[in-house]
Amino acid sequence: MTYEEMAQKQSLPYKLKVMAARARAWEFYNKIVGEGHDVHVSVGGLDSITLYCFLKSIGLNVHGISVSSLEDKSIQRVHKELGIEVVRPYKSKLEVIQELGFPVISKAKARKIELLQQPDCPKQTFIHAIMTGDMGKQGNYKHSDKIKLPDKWLELFAGNYQEHRPDLHCKKAPFKVSSDCCKWMKEKPCDDWAKEHDSYPYLGLMASEGGQREMGLVKNGCNYYGKNSVRSCPFAPFLRQDILQLALDLNVHVPEVYGTIEKADDGTLFTTRAQRTGCSMCGFGIHLEKRPHRFDRLREDNPKEWEFWMYRCCTDPETGEKYGWGRVLDYIEVDWEDEYVDWNKRQLSFFQAG
Repeated sequence: MTYEEMAQKQSLPYKLKVMAARARAWEFYNKIVGEGHDVHVSVGGLDSITLYCFLKSIGLNVHGISVSSLEDKSIQRVHKELGIEVVRPYKSKLEVIQELGFPVISKAKARKIELLQQPDCPKQTFIHAIMTGDMGKQGNYKHSDKIKLPDKWLELFAGNYQEHRPDLHCKKAPFKVSSDCCKWMKEKPCDDWAKEHDSYPYLGLMASEGGQREMGLVKNGCNYYGKNSVRSCPFAPFLRQDILQLALDLNVHVPEVYGTIEKADDGTLFTTRAQRTGCSMCGFGIHLEKRPHRFDRLREDNPKEWEFWMYRCCTDPETGEKYGWGRVLDYIEVDWEDEYVDWNKRQLSFFQAG
């Protein structure tokens, strides 16, 4: 599939996309179960909760699993209500940050920063490509902006390789960065569960989420039967509006972290609180969020947990000082310490009280 073909599928009317999702889901079920295997749903936030309910609604009584302990408390309650099986992570959120580093910016960029933080990284050709975009002999001396890390991040994280970019003032960050949080907390535990139960997953991924998810779904389509990966993503061409409409149509129990699903004056559906969720210690994409961002929400919902993650989850190996996400957010210039006030909500409460 091409990006143009995916865009065409995304532009289809909502009801046609739901019909297509039903067809893809049954197609996957019939093939996998027909070959003697089992299927399951990997459940996390609202998108995959809606997928689980959708599959039930079309007659597919599939099992649901989740590493629920990583999710918001309100999501955990919905998982319990739905009877989702809890899978244990291989590392805790705290172990991931302390042993590996902070998941920040994006998974793809974090992988590159991990390499840049190694003073004697053996992948010197790749280091040069990350720093300059120049691919060298192996890349036919081409230039790639996709491989190059933007200068904004090079200046913050590429201090070990300043000589590659003398035009920049590159620094060494006072914390480690890692892209492996999902591997140890979600992907490997769920993959191992699937192997043990000879089961293949339905995933609530959408191409409209962008990044690596979009690339994978465009390349492999809704249902993929590869050598090392077999999965179904019936919602691949869905847009955010489609998921929210389907959640309403199915009367899905929306976890409190999202608030409620409402309709704007122009007919656009939205959730009144978080638009997307993830682990309470995940920072991927935080620099792109408007306030109130995920850490503001955490402060509002669980002040004690917020205080721990922001100030005390790590110990500086050189000074012995306790620090947390606050140091990271300050470094990448994301506001967090001043308590965010939603003035629109305050004004609404005032008028309602009057």
